[in-house]
Amino acid sequence: MRVITGTARGRRLKEPKGMDIRPTTDKVKESIFNIVQFDIEGRRVLDLFAGTGQLGIEALSRGAKSVTFVDASKDAVNLVKDNLSHCGMEAAVVHGDSLSFLERCGKFDLIFIDPPYATDLIERALEKIIKFDILSESGIIIYETVREKSVLPLKAPYFVGREYSYGKVKLVVCGRQA
Repeated sequence: MRVITGTARGRRLKEPKGMDIRPTTDKVKESIFNIVQFDIEGRRVLDLFAGTGQLGIEALSRGAKSVTFVDASKDAVNLVKDNLSHCGMEAAVVHGDSLSFLERCGKFDLIFIDPPYATDLIERALEKIIKFDILSESGIIIYETVREKSVLPLKAPYFVGREYSYGKVKLVVCGRQA
């Protein structure tokens, strides 16, 4: 697991020792950043259910203005902090419930949602993002789930965009109209 490009290009990130954290594969991560490549620089990013922090770290490496990492697992939070330090980066790392965080967090331009697959956390996170209107105008949400999972429609001004499948994994791009 490495940073693909930018200021931390090639840096190897620490991976979890157990199976409690499921890192995004390099192929899927590269696809995510191909999708948002022109929507990172100078943007405020949220890495929800951060795990290793690799998505947010990649965004920082590519010029994001700031990234906030949120995870309920103390092990994940420590892993994110270690990976940030290893890459010579600083960012806000929140140890706490991701859904509760959404109730008081302010606006973001780009949100990554990658919770454990066998949960309803994507649906619950999207509900809170819409309820508290935390995505900036023309902002982007990318969530990762299993290929078989149905995509839920969103209430305007939020919308579901494209879906991308990579083996057993599906990426869904959502947004907020200006």
